[in-house]
Amino acid sequence: MSSWISEWNPEDSSFWETKGKFIARRNLIWSIIAEHLGFSIWLIWSIVAAKLPAAGFHFTTDQLFQLVALPGLIGSLMRFPYTFAVTTFGGRNWTIFSASVLFIPTIALAYFVTQPDTPYWEMLLVASLAGLGGGNFASSMTNISFFYPDRMKGWALGLNAAGGNIGVSSVQLLTPILMSLGVINLYMAKPGPDGSYIANAGLMWLVPLAIAVFGAVFFMNNLTTARSTFKEQLAIVGRKHTWIMSYIYIGTFGSFIGYSAAFPLLIKTQFPGITIGIAFLGPLVGSLARPLGGLLADKVGGAIVTFWNFIAMAAATIGVMYFVEQKEFVGFLAMFLILFVTTGVGNGSTYRMIPSIFREEKLQGAKGLGDAGRALAVKAASIDSGAALGFIGAVGACGGYFIPRGFGASIAATGGPNLALGIYLGFYATCLALTWWFYLRKSFLSSQAASLAQARI
Repeated sequence: MSSWISEWNPEDSSFWETKGKFIARRNLIWSIIAEHLGFSIWLIWSIVAAKLPAAGFHFTTDQLFQLVALPGLIGSLMRFPYTFAVTTFGGRNWTIFSASVLFIPTIALAYFVTQPDTPYWEMLLVASLAGLGGGNFASSMTNISFFYPDRMKGWALGLNAAGGNIGVSSVQLLTPILMSLGVINLYMAKPGPDGSYIANAGLMWLVPLAIAVFGAVFFMNNLTTARSTFKEQLAIVGRKHTWIMSYIYIGTFGSFIGYSAAFPLLIKTQFPGITIGIAFLGPLVGSLARPLGGLLADKVGGAIVTFWNFIAMAAATIGVMYFVEQKEFVGFLAMFLILFVTTGVGNGSTYRMIPSIFREEKLQGAKGLGDAGRALAVKAASIDSGAALGFIGAVGACGGYFIPRGFGASIAATGGPNLALGIYLGFYATCLALTWWFYLRKSFLSSQAASLAQARI
């Protein structure tokens, strides 16, 4: 099997049914596996940081939230080069590389968490390495966008993203369990002061990573039709809709990854009697809701789903603020789970909007140029939307840093998280306004986007 495919036309129904969908599905499966591990390692410090005090590390609550937040910042920055890497090096080739480099943060974590005398600045550096896992999402989504026809992008991208997002839930569920076992510990003969083998938080990913690299080598493909220059892709930075959608995506995906990172430590600080093992439920329901958001967007329109979803996010945030003030955990958990569901639905619906926006912009410019012009426009739109998906995902991931840092600062200043939650609530209001103004307002639709409405953005 050749690693490069030169002829790829998923919009051709005959090609798709006889050949394309089988190749696309195989690449999607291994993309999900690699991305799943990337998310898991990216968020590993959400659990590890909460365990450090019991393991002998003397860090403040604000410092612990910083350890949780920093991988989010590094991951968002890594997404920028990862976005453009697929069209430069090939999707298969970059998946092999991006999965292989994750051995670095896992091995580093396994060693340094057993050294309680490690200075804080050095532990920050180790935690930042986990940000390498955050870049995988951008390259994975960019890659998969080339494999599927436009009518299926919402579902395919939603499934790919959900499979990756569930890695957050996996790491928060499995890590506490495996840290209680000495079976996989390779060099630490005794458990830490709290009785846990904290090094397992890094060691547990070595075999899965090896499997992911193997799968990418033997079962994934590069597409020659997905190649373009850095300059061609960089053009999306100058597009208005790139920045509008980036801002909105901070509200959806930024909330998902930020809340996922902060949730275990937030439970530990606000409800000390509750085990952080329950934290995995949040990212789990958020991840499972993401394909639903993409599917709803395919059916009724991404902008409509996104608009009403921000209203639901605001309501759930108010609920979280009420119950955390009342110190009622059941209500707090229920409201936070609803908030996680809305982040997942919003992730799927906003990502579905992006390919449609860029496709229709290109098709508008190709009017009157015949079938040849339309074909060129579709190909150019595929390149643009692939780059935009990664770029917007990179900006959106900044929430993975700002939300945990916001909680840490809020708790340090007021003793609770409600100051931060109030700021997040105000931000959702601005996202709601932007969604309505640019993608639902009648004057916008009548002047520019009758065709966008038909494409269900």
